[in-house]
Amino acid sequence: MSADTMETYMTLFGMNDQNVALIEQECSVTIALRGSELLISGQEADAALAESVILKLMEMIDRNELVDRSRIRYAIALAREGKVDMIDEILRSVVAITHRGKQIKCKTLGQQEYVQAIRDHDLTFAVGPAGTGKTYLAMALAVVALKNKEVERIVLTRPAVEAGEKLGFLPGDLTQKVDPYLRPLYDALYDFMGVDSYQKLLERGTVEVAPLAYMRGRTLSDSFIILDEAQNTTSEQMKMFLTRLGFHSKVVVTGDVTQTDLPAGKKSGLTEALEILKDIPEIGMVHLTAKDVVRHELVQKIVEAYDAFYGTEQK
Repeated sequence: MSADTMETYMTLFGMNDQNVALIEQECSVTIALRGSELLISGQEADAALAESVILKLMEMIDRNELVDRSRIRYAIALAREGKVDMIDEILRSVVAITHRGKQIKCKTLGQQEYVQAIRDHDLTFAVGPAGTGKTYLAMALAVVALKNKEVERIVLTRPAVEAGEKLGFLPGDLTQKVDPYLRPLYDALYDFMGVDSYQKLLERGTVEVAPLAYMRGRTLSDSFIILDEAQNTTSEQMKMFLTRLGFHSKVVVTGDVTQTDLPAGKKSGLTEALEILKDIPEIGMVHLTAKDVVRHELVQKIVEAYDAFYGTEQK
């Protein structure tokens, strides 16, 4: 066995063999290294599944791609559908580059479909649980569009719904009061632009981060507009926002319909819009699932557990 192959095996096995333990658990096989050979034992179909995953992971390691537990889980999920080779297609596509030079790539087929939908449509809805990259990827594409001079400004907005907190009790003027609601949007922007660059663009009005109430009465042309946490909009707010769309603009609406903070009995504007607009082909609609969660693997398990609980409760 060459030193390179041994190094690939060591990376594949991971710290304390935890990566291989994950493959063994997920594929119901036993994996052992005997000299220069990797031996996989188990049911024929399970062993074939594990082999296809391991070969793909070793290719990725040789290309210096990150192989972590979430990516291993996703490779196994793709292999079960006979699509393990599609992981290469996902990894080839660079969405954006952060100000520190880190390449941002899609990590799942759902994310890839989402990015393509934004590129192909002037208005895109993305619905899915926490951790699927809805806001972050939209932000990445907005910054790319600004740098390529496809738009003249970026507008980021979200409803300042009082999620268990009353705005009146927060210190400062209205802008300072809604700041905590907009903080996740600032964080993503800092990642792509750096703080100094962001501050300059903010002062010039090239980047605007504002609560949804500030959108009333405006027409947003030559802009990339992102409405985040859209499940917390009312029907009236959603209609108001969607009719702000101007020429040469892109709008992305993101949300999780299972996490509304609206008062009991109040219908979400996002849920309603998805129903009303579903038959308009010019509008992109992407539904991300627990399989597209790219945060800590525990987040995926939490999302699945809640889905199962509420599914049982509804029945």
